[in-house]
Amino acid sequence: MKFTDLNLNESLLEAISHMGFENATPIQEFAIPKILDNKDIIACAQTGTGKTAAFILPILNKLVGKEDMNIDTLIIVPTRELAVQIEQEIQGLSYFVSVGSQAIYGGGDGKDWEKQKDALKNGTDIIVATPGKLLSHLSMGYVNFKHVKHLILDEADKMLDMGFLDDLEKIISYLPKKHQTLLFSATMAPKIRTLAGKILHEPEEITLSISKPAPGVSQHLYLTFDNQKIPVIKHILDQRVEYTSIIIFTSSKIKVSEIVQGLRKNGFKAQGISSNLTQSEREEVLRGFRSKRIRILVATDVMSRGIDIKEINMVINYDAPHDAEDYVHRIGRTARANTKGEAYTLINEKDMQRMQRIEKLIEAEIPRQILPEELGAGPVWKTTSSTFKKKKTFKPKPRNKE
Repeated sequence: MKFTDLNLNESLLEAISHMGFENATPIQEFAIPKILDNKDIIACAQTGTGKTAAFILPILNKLVGKEDMNIDTLIIVPTRELAVQIEQEIQGLSYFVSVGSQAIYGGGDGKDWEKQKDALKNGTDIIVATPGKLLSHLSMGYVNFKHVKHLILDEADKMLDMGFLDDLEKIISYLPKKHQTLLFSATMAPKIRTLAGKILHEPEEITLSISKPAPGVSQHLYLTFDNQKIPVIKHILDQRVEYTSIIIFTSSKIKVSEIVQGLRKNGFKAQGISSNLTQSEREEVLRGFRSKRIRILVATDVMSRGIDIKEINMVINYDAPHDAEDYVHRIGRTARANTKGEAYTLINEKDMQRMQRIEKLIEAEIPRQILPEELGAGPVWKTTSSTFKKKKTFKPKPRNKE
């Protein structure tokens, strides 16, 4: 379906065309008409499917011609990176529409706080906020949510995983009883349905194919001991010298600096990003990665849903994520928009059960790679019997550099 078939304002269609988009993704095709029809929705869609535009476009459409400064829409997200990303997308899509927005998140200085306070007190059309920082403002008594018409919870499953349920319920208590609620989640776990039952009114449900890697991702798995992981990564990178954009994910922010140091010792320019950095430092790192000044980015799972960077060639999982769904989010950073990409996962003995849960989720067994001879043997796969047919183990061939 083309965007021109979705009854959107001409100014929005001009912005969409200016950004080079013509056809709506499935989540946009299903969600936009329902949101324009003022329905509450619960939508299950992964990062990278165009879900941000699926809720921003109809909201912007409703805001065309709005003359007052009251806060109309509140978007709540789990991380500051996602808050920044969504506000940037709002600015891009509203290029030809007079709409104001403000991101509310921690990690800034006194000027940021005052700017956020002004928007929450005196009004702007759209607020994009993380729960903790928004509650800090709410506790001061000056936030004016009396005129909010739309509440959007993005990455709702991640917010619940991070322990934000009580915060969300408290924030919602400040809103008018009558408002449209849109809940977006990558998974439809029981806790999501419980939350939906509390805050949605006769919702329309949209469920797309979930928890499946993009078909363009070539997946590989190495069984390694911890002391073999950096050498294995070196082996992979040495065969992919033409790649200019690589992310290495780890489940622990403590490991970020260790991995960066290990890579630098082996001659690779790498930079780490985690919650240990200030917001300005994190934004600087992401700018460097987007501009290709930083070739290798080492990040935690918190970043797996907050990084929106096109043309990432490869994702390397230094370890298995705690949640199987996060594997899909990690490797979903590559092979976006029907492109190709590679994903390598390094598994020690402790992570084998997690890896088996991942393979059960994606309904496929990831091909095992043979370690380079000079590294010796890795651990033996020890889990319950696999439900998937064994695939032939192979050694990756070096890429043609031409």
